[in-house]
Amino acid sequence: MQGILYEEPSIWQFFFVTCLLGGWAAWMTGKASAQTWRSFIQLFAYLLGLGIGIRFIHHALFDGTMFSLQYYIVDTIVLMILGFVGYQYTRTNQMVTQYNWLYERASILSWKPKG
Repeated sequence: MQGILYEEPSIWQFFFVTCLLGGWAAWMTGKASAQTWRSFIQLFAYLLGLGIGIRFIHHALFDGTMFSLQYYIVDTIVLMILGFVGYQYTRTNQMVTQYNWLYERASILSWKPKG
């Protein structure tokens, strides 16, 4: 997988920077977007920018390639997954808490009308 999903000599660097640091930032970005009632399109734009930031961290800390479209796409896909899951989790909590007379939780990431 080295060379396809990550360029570092160890997968642990990829997990640390992209999954741990970037994933936490993506989750918090999704959470903040949901709490301020922003749309998926705005979250998408925020996560594209976060992908550039994560590429910079790879470049600055581990001498990775800054302007590599392949690794930017891989990093951004990981961030998108975690960011949109954080968004949906927070939005579900908002809907079942703030509109508890209208909605009930259907799963951890969805709600349904009561009745």
